[in-house]
Amino acid sequence: MVAKTPIRHSNSGEGPPVILMHGLFGAGNNLGALARSLADRFCVYSLDLPNHGRSAWMKNAALQRMAGAVSTWMDDEGLESAALAGHSLGGKVAMELALAQPQKVDALVVADIAPVAYPPRHDAVFAALDAVVAGACRSREEASGIMAQYLGEPGVIQFLLMSLQRGDDGVYNWRFNLEGIKQDYAALRAEPDVIEAYAGPVLFVKGGESDYILPEHRARVLELFPRAQLEIMADCGHWLHAQQPAVFNDIVGRFLDRTLAGPKQAPR
Repeated sequence: MVAKTPIRHSNSGEGPPVILMHGLFGAGNNLGALARSLADRFCVYSLDLPNHGRSAWMKNAALQRMAGAVSTWMDDEGLESAALAGHSLGGKVAMELALAQPQKVDALVVADIAPVAYPPRHDAVFAALDAVVAGACRSREEASGIMAQYLGEPGVIQFLLMSLQRGDDGVYNWRFNLEGIKQDYAALRAEPDVIEAYAGPVLFVKGGESDYILPEHRARVLELFPRAQLEIMADCGHWLHAQQPAVFNDIVGRFLDRTLAGPKQAPR
């Protein structure tokens, strides 16, 4: 008997399948509000990506390998194809899968990330995470205080604290594979390993105050995703699904309603 891919997930609802993928340092429940808003008409799968949440840890977790793990998970679950929606890192993994295996992707939603290589931008986050490990914290309050020495945004600290778990010895550690993420950080920032353009329907959702999707990315987006549309959420940063959940959920829901309501046409 072949072992199933060690990706943990939750699912809810009935209808056409939609797979949700979270961002760096996150877990499947980060997109819980979106999942709940879609579950009345779609079968929604919320994944913990490899090295995150309760999924298994993976060595050399480049985008290609993470997308491959999601593809294998789809096979294990009997999903021939599905719509994909991903935020940040999850959006990159979703784009990678759509470009490599377009027959498995009915539609694609990419939240505040572009198919380009990014410079390092998480040095302070890594320093805060390492400091929590070194501090052998015995309470979330202690961990929060340590991170506040490195991070000035309380929302980011609260987001990271969601992945803190208490060990049998009473010391808190990160649920995600911190050392693995640090080792693979350059590979996770890379642009997709392109096979050919994805011809299916694609929606990019940008936070109006975020610098993750820029005008100079437009040509690359349309080269890889010629049917791409763009929605901009005003007065919103990179964490658009948490900052304005009702608006974000409505944008994604309307796109999926339009693209998945009719007869399925597999992208070529």
